[in-house]
Amino acid sequence: MSKRTFRNFLPAFLAGLLVLAGAAEVLAAEGHPAPRWGDFAWRVVNLVVFVGILWYFVGGLAKRFFRGRRQTIKDTLDELEKRRGEAREHLAAIEARIANLEAERRAILEESKEQAARLRQNIVDEARRQAGQIVEQARRAAENEGRALRDQVRSTLADEIVEATEKALRGKLTEQDHDRLIANSLDKVVLR
Repeated sequence: MSKRTFRNFLPAFLAGLLVLAGAAEVLAAEGHPAPRWGDFAWRVVNLVVFVGILWYFVGGLAKRFFRGRRQTIKDTLDELEKRRGEAREHLAAIEARIANLEAERRAILEESKEQAARLRQNIVDEARRQAGQIVEQARRAAENEGRALRDQVRSTLADEIVEATEKALRGKLTEQDHDRLIANSLDKVVLR
């Protein structure tokens, strides 16, 4: 036991003895048998020795425990203060984001409108391009059909002219004229 602890403990111990002595006198005055001071003294010595041994072996552990506990509490408080500061910073950041939320919403809305306008223009341009292709294809198809129809009309006309000429010539041509025309045609075909 340290001197300082003993100095603090001794007055309290003596005060306790005086209280017990006063209680013994009160008991004796009321007719109770007086306590045996020798037996009481050995009990007190036994208690003091037991407390001293207990303090010798456990006192250092108790001091270390309470010092460690004090340090643990201090560290915990420091950590909580640090986390509190971080939470305040995080809260300030969130509040700033909330304050900027309206501006972000407007910016997103403007960007969406711009994208929609670009998309609409792209769709219109694509539709015009496809319409141009369809018109060009229709023009080509019409030209092809016109040529085919013209060729068919020419062919039909040529056949009708040939038939009409053949009918007209059959009535006017003799067999000698007919042989002579065939010979001339064969000469022209062979010579060419």
